Amino acid sequence: MNVFYNNKGIGDTLLVSLKEIDKQNRGIKRNGDVARLYDKENGETAGFHIFRASSYGKINQTGMCALTKDVKDLIEHALTTNGFEQHIVSFPEESLFVVGLVTEKKKHPDADKLSVCQVDIGTDILQIVCGAPNVRKDQKVVAAKPGAEMPSGMKIKKSKLRGVSSSGMICSAKELALPDAPSEKGILELNDSYTTGADFLMQYHEQ
Repeated sequence: MNVFYNNKGIGDTLLVSLKEIDKQNRGIKRNGDVARLYDKENGETAGFHIFRASSYGKINQTGMCALTKDVKDLIEHALTTNGFEQHIVSFPEESLFVVGLVTEKKKHPDADKLSVCQVDIGTDILQIVCGAPNVRKDQKVVAAKPGAEMPSGMKIKKSKLRGVSSSGMICSAKELALPDAPSEKGILELNDSYTTGADFLMQYHEQ
């Protein structure tokens, strides 16, 4: 699940993405201030666009949103008020975007520009293949775990890059659609105020 809000960029609209579907199979049904996106083949809900979002509750975030109580309440209030029977049955219990600590960095055996990193996410160690030039050991980073959906719509999956297993992605500010993200290539380096294993979006919006 991914929630995005940028009043300056797209207006007072909250974008809620629940699953990925092909554009050709996408249907849209609008009631009042809410548009439901669904799969025309099976009827499954893929997401919601909530217009005039701030009229349904508090939203003090820009970019990818942490699933705070205020955000959850806003979504449920908007769906109920606009007559939608399709509600979000359960919100994710944990974030798929977490603060990670790079504990090891090695050169990829078959690609000069790739690094094989071990990333501590508090509850586990993820092996992530990373192509960023500025990744290094003892660096705090944003780790997108398998199953995470990026603002671009890309879903993070376990994969192999040039024969080496990779379970997630180390993210740049641009990939996370953060405000004022630099144009230069490179991952986002977090300062020591971030806690390894914590929900990145929660901590980011509290800064």
